Amino acid sequence: MTTIDQSRLGQGTAYADRYDASLLFPIARAPQREEMGLGDQVPFLGADQWTAYELSWLNRRGKPQLAIAHITVPCQSTHLVESKSLKLYLGSFSQSEFGDVQAVKRTIATDLSAAVWNGGAMRCAVGVKLISPETFSEQRLGELEGLSLDRLDLDCSVYTPQPAFLTAAKQEEPVTETLVSHLLKTNCPVTGQPDWGSVQVSYFGPQIDHAGLLRYIVSFRQHTGFHEHCVERMFMDIWTRCRPHTLSVYARYTRRGGLDINPFRSSAPQATPDNIRNARQ
Repeated sequence: MTTIDQSRLGQGTAYADRYDASLLFPIARAPQREEMGLGDQVPFLGADQWTAYELSWLNRRGKPQLAIAHITVPCQSTHLVESKSLKLYLGSFSQSEFGDVQAVKRTIATDLSAAVWNGGAMRCAVGVKLISPETFSEQRLGELEGLSLDRLDLDCSVYTPQPAFLTAAKQEEPVTETLVSHLLKTNCPVTGQPDWGSVQVSYFGPQIDHAGLLRYIVSFRQHTGFHEHCVERMFMDIWTRCRPHTLSVYARYTRRGGLDINPFRSSAPQATPDNIRNARQ
């Protein structure tokens, strides 16, 4: 099994400019899920939405081409891809020739699908959409919708995850709410670099205490973890402590290395949110 300390993350690296799929470094999801008491069957669906802003290659005449890539990795996959390895992989396209944009798209989808299943049975493929410069002006900018938790004036003093902050009015009638905070901060588990994000919690069930939920989100401030694992931990803590009937948790993290990662987890089947960039991204 590959481990984080075997990756290129946090190390000096020579940047390849010739296509090399071996640069992709899968990391198993299972160990982090086991820490949360989860086995092979997890109580959520969803995907990790990546946006890659630094993708370029050569056409058959040697002229540079470029695109923005939207990548959707199903959370059912056995592995995620470490972010620096994805950056290096996409960078390896820069001096490589491809016949057309569809060839680039197929190559990325094939390589990432193989990586996130890491030799296991592939149950669903990675989705790839390439946005050409001709349609850059059509790309939307927007914020997560919902009632802002950040409006609350409260004291915060705990900066490691504290599920005990989460409470809900279980004796009262259920409500439907969508709540948003821009105060999410976590840290890279290897480099210690800060990861900044916004998070949206949508649910139907006993009303969640807003102050407690905001304190809970803030309590991740000194936590180290990959984006995907942090969102799954949030989902599980809210799911187990507040007992909503339905729940979704969606985080949009600011980009690092030309990539942003936006995990979405939901208790019920639903479409993955549109990959719309936030102002901070």
